[in-house]
Amino acid sequence: MGVLITLLDYTSVLIFALTGALVASRAQLDIVGFAFLACLTAVGGGTLRDVLLDRNPVFWIADPGYIGVAVSAAMLMFFTAHLFESRYRALLWLDACALAVAVTAGTGVALSLAQPAPVVIIMGMITGCMGGLMRDVVVGQVPLVLKQGELYVSAAFAGASAAVVADHLTETNAIALVACAAITLVLRAGSLRFGWRLPVYRSRPPRA
Repeated sequence: MGVLITLLDYTSVLIFALTGALVASRAQLDIVGFAFLACLTAVGGGTLRDVLLDRNPVFWIADPGYIGVAVSAAMLMFFTAHLFESRYRALLWLDACALAVAVTAGTGVALSLAQPAPVVIIMGMITGCMGGLMRDVVVGQVPLVLKQGELYVSAAFAGASAAVVADHLTETNAIALVACAAITLVLRAGSLRFGWRLPVYRSRPPRA
């Protein structure tokens, strides 16, 4: 379980770092800005997860290789971002993949610590959503997690909940994590590809 969680963390760090660097390219930042935004996106959610779960030390402090991966991804994107003709579309799909992996990593960490179901779900959502939220706020964009009706936080919630249910039914962490990643990715991809949405609040004019 520990090796699998580490692999998930590394994968989510890599993909989220690429999304951070893509956002930096759209904002026309310098190479240091690329590295900063990539690292913030890559480790933001996992850092908050570890702090809340009192994991000591935080994952990237215990293993600085995570920062190395994030910075390497930023450098790569600094020299290749121009190859992505539709960078926003690429960002959306990279972010969807990162979300699925990060929610699974956060859920796996909480499950490995035998946390109760509500905590497992919240840790999965935090790990998947907070890094991207920080990234978008820093560059002054409307966060993807808040786009009207899109399945983002709801996809993370559904994936983490599926993991809790699968873990209860099978008592096999690997099956729970697969269920988490699959549900999260399918819902987020469906929102991007087919326009799946949740109903949003619409204000009504006051009655005369």
